[in-house]
Amino acid sequence: MGLNDITKWIRDLFGVVTKRQTYLNLTYLLFTFPLGTAYFIFLVTGLSMGLGLSITLIGLPILLLMLVAWWELAAFERQLAIWLLGVDIPPMENRCVGKQKSLEKIKGYILNPVTWKGLVFLFIKFPLGIFTLIVSFTLIGITLAFIATPFAYKLTDIDYSIGTSTFVIDSFASALMMMFLGMIFGIISLHFMNWMAKLSGILAKNLLGNANSYMTNENDYTSFDDIELDEEETVGSIEKVETVDAEYIEEYDIGIQRE
Repeated sequence: MGLNDITKWIRDLFGVVTKRQTYLNLTYLLFTFPLGTAYFIFLVTGLSMGLGLSITLIGLPILLLMLVAWWELAAFERQLAIWLLGVDIPPMENRCVGKQKSLEKIKGYILNPVTWKGLVFLFIKFPLGIFTLIVSFTLIGITLAFIATPFAYKLTDIDYSIGTSTFVIDSFASALMMMFLGMIFGIISLHFMNWMAKLSGILAKNLLGNANSYMTNENDYTSFDDIELDEEETVGSIEKVETVDAEYIEEYDIGIQRE
């Protein structure tokens, strides 16, 4: 390992503190638990009600509304992963769906694998959020406790137990040592949380995107340029018709005058 490799390794190790993406990842992780809890309560309540009333005519509209709701929630999660995690996720559907009628859209949503993978993602978000909350707050709490040692060791007795050994912080030097260890632990914690965010991004990419949508031919759709061109052609056609009508009327008037 050369000097350049060592320098790069040190830069990668400590550079995580100054990277903007680190704190975007941390924001995503901290929002995982509240969002996952809300999704779980909403989906369990709505789907249970819809399935319970499915023997009547009331249950089917409820299930249909739930399908639309979890599709929109999955779309929100997809966008959240793109914004905060910087993940490149394919669209959830082909653009041609926008041209379909309501019944065709509903059928397309039901047959779209992303609809059901998105539902799985929303349910996974709850246990994933619990795990993320416990790990993140534990790492952040330990880091802050170590870093705050020089400011708190005179206010109260501080001791750390590792196995059968106990370390008592009774001097400023030992407090500074704990602060230094806390900073190192915090840097390692940021790397670990970045790794958790990366796993969340991989999960979102595989469950919230339709890879086939990348294969959509742009020529299958009418763009704004095409619309403007159609309008110009329409105006030109109208002008031609008006010119022909004017010539016909003029010839008709001349014929009447001759008679």
